[in-house]
Amino acid sequence: MAYLERSGGKKEVLTISVGDNESAKYWLSVMNELKNRGVKDVLIICADGLTGIKEAITAAFPKTEYQRCIVHQVRNTLKYVPDKDRKAFATDLKTIYQATDEKKALAALERVTEKWTPKYPNSMKRWKDNWDAISPIFKFSTTVRTVIYTTNAIESLNSTYRKLNRQRSVFPSDTALLKALYLATFEATKKWTSTIRNWAQVYGELSIMYEGRLPE
Repeated sequence: MAYLERSGGKKEVLTISVGDNESAKYWLSVMNELKNRGVKDVLIICADGLTGIKEAITAAFPKTEYQRCIVHQVRNTLKYVPDKDRKAFATDLKTIYQATDEKKALAALERVTEKWTPKYPNSMKRWKDNWDAISPIFKFSTTVRTVIYTTNAIESLNSTYRKLNRQRSVFPSDTALLKALYLATFEATKKWTSTIRNWAQVYGELSIMYEGRLPE
């Protein structure tokens, strides 16, 4: 797993970690490693529903907000929905995560839940259960939301790693695997030269929302 930051308007890989399984203990060890290497503060961590990560974030960085990846949230909701209903269901889900504020998002959540739950009883349960981790995006403008609401940057990097694994499925040790991953990362990130679009606006909003936590 690779961890990215967006500081100064550019993406950067902070670390690559190989673990046997996901747990709060594992994620906490990763975050403590980052702290020991000098990471002082994290504003937002966007991640999929990784086992134990919420508890690890709370322990390591108490002021950090955990944002569930909306793309994964939608994907997981539609996973067991037949093709005949998937497009309509996906369109309805957009009314939730594209709402202008949290109040309207909650109203949309109720409408979508009422419409689809009779047909797919457990389809919307994760939205309600995870709302505290879905809702942080609603206090930001659309411009900022595009930066923090999805782990697509990580997914793109992971696709590079999967390609590496297809080329060589067996590594003699974790060290050998990490060396290969670092080389692949170095090549992949050579293209990360441009600044995030509308970075001045993004930085301005983050500075206001997290007052005193960003350098002037």
